[in-house]
Amino acid sequence: MKLLMLGSGTSTGVPRIGNDWGECDPHEPRNRRMRVSIIVENDAGRKLLVDTSTDLRAQLLANGVAKVDAVFWTHDHADHCHGIDDLRVMRYDRSNPLPGFASKVTCERLRRRFDYVFEGQFGYPTLIDLREITQKQLIAGFSFDHVEMPHGPVTSTGFRFEADGKSIVYATDFSEITPAMVRCFQRADILVVDCLRRRPHPTHANLDMALELARKAKVRKTVLTHMDKSMDYRSLCSEVPANVTVGYDGLEMAA
Repeated sequence: MKLLMLGSGTSTGVPRIGNDWGECDPHEPRNRRMRVSIIVENDAGRKLLVDTSTDLRAQLLANGVAKVDAVFWTHDHADHCHGIDDLRVMRYDRSNPLPGFASKVTCERLRRRFDYVFEGQFGYPTLIDLREITQKQLIAGFSFDHVEMPHGPVTSTGFRFEADGKSIVYATDFSEITPAMVRCFQRADILVVDCLRRRPHPTHANLDMALELARKAKVRKTVLTHMDKSMDYRSLCSEVPANVTVGYDGLEMAA
């Protein structure tokens, strides 16, 4: 089982428009961050995409990804879903829509915002068969579980994917650690975790909270993501424990 990090940045990316790098060294390529999204792949080569970031087309081209077997959404914030139209190309050689999964609330909001994707329109086919997640399920050789996480005044869905005896957890956009999160993520091989900045934030995990979740869930490896312009790659690498990786666009890691 393998993790591919398509994007590791916050909602504005790094650098921000205006060539604003903040505290990030512009000469370090791993500081250039697109909006967050990942792919998990099993030993059979089946791929699951989590979130359709606003940079999705560029991410898929940069990593040579031509198709995926299913799509998951953590929530409906723009940086996590507004690249959805880039999935059209993946429908061309399929006889049926691509399977998609999200919470009930996220399903409702995505259907309102992108009705043509889920209903078809003007002779164009439905792109995604969107399904509400209700329990632990199977898709494309993976089993997956989920948990709703506090994200300021709303929630975001955390996912646990299992295949080939390994597990990868994706927990981005949360502002509090709950007992349900710790249970769902317990002893995962890889935890990909929200880590916006060092200072506390009202809707996101900071570095201390990200590391706290990793400790409480007793995960084997941790990868930091959703980082803003204050999180310089090399500076962070010198701060984190040995089993923690500072994520970057294009990172590949075996579970």
